Amino acid sequence: MIELEGVPELIDPVMVAAFEGWNDAGDAASTAVAHLDREWKGDVFAALDAEDYYDFQVNRPTVWLDAGVRKITWPTTRLSVVRVGGEKPRDLVLVRGIEPSMRWRSFCNELLGFAHELGVELVVILGALLGDTPHTRPVPVSGVTSDPDLARRMDLEETKYEGPTGIVGILQEACTHAGVPAVSLWAAVPHYVSQPPNPKATLALLNRLEDLLDMRIPLGELPEDARAWQVGVDQLAAEDSEVAEYVQTLEEARDTAELPEASGEAIAREFERYLRRRDLKGPAGPPGPAAGGHATADGTDSASYLRDNPGGRTRPPKPQGPGGDEEDSSED
Repeated sequence: MIELEGVPELIDPVMVAAFEGWNDAGDAASTAVAHLDREWKGDVFAALDAEDYYDFQVNRPTVWLDAGVRKITWPTTRLSVVRVGGEKPRDLVLVRGIEPSMRWRSFCNELLGFAHELGVELVVILGALLGDTPHTRPVPVSGVTSDPDLARRMDLEETKYEGPTGIVGILQEACTHAGVPAVSLWAAVPHYVSQPPNPKATLALLNRLEDLLDMRIPLGELPEDARAWQVGVDQLAAEDSEVAEYVQTLEEARDTAELPEASGEAIAREFERYLRRRDLKGPAGPPGPAAGGHATADGTDSASYLRDNPGGRTRPPKPQGPGGDEEDSSED
């Protein structure tokens, strides 16, 4: 039974969700929702029953002390609400949790029950996957939906992904079948430096969310954190000539793939997005983990490459020759 006592009537509510685990490479998506909750001081109004959805041997509870009293925090999914001010105020229902271990259909139905009771008009699910993308380039963020009309109205891709999926894909399809408009935003995280945090990918997701919802998001220290992250990865890559060569190969592949997009129409579209984001921020605005790995562009699991470990540094795979390259695609 869903009880919403104490939750005020919401204004044009949008549900924004992210889940730790396979759908959350570099913790980029869950960190983005946590950032929204922190910046707008969200009020938690509901939590799903952990007993129904989680295997505690996979996602273990934690014990902590509060004024000498031992307490337990159970892994679960929590919902909070934030009010976004401005000329057109609106509310966001933030869903932040962990990919459930079981009963995925019941899990989605429970979230959809909250969405229905709160009058949610759109569900946006954030995700991050590992991809063949260089850390030196802007983070690619794909916006996908199963709704052809929504794809046309919001300039999104109609998903054609086939393969293994996570709770992000399941929740999006559940929304579609329930008649609730739903969008997934996916950030591609470099597979050779996948350890969290990845503030550059988090920042990219929030920038795309700004565009999608036509609203200003306070970014705080994220832009500076993203720059510091890139400098750190640059230094790590410079210490290993093989890694540096591999990154250069990814850069060349990325630049070549984007050449056909450098049309007047594409440039104009990107310039419009830049102007819209600048207007949203105003003159005082800031400058623009689960076992089994994370989702990759082809739906498989993957582990990180660029880190020191007790067994020595692992290296990225050799770039494949002609005909062996994988095409980039987005999970839904």
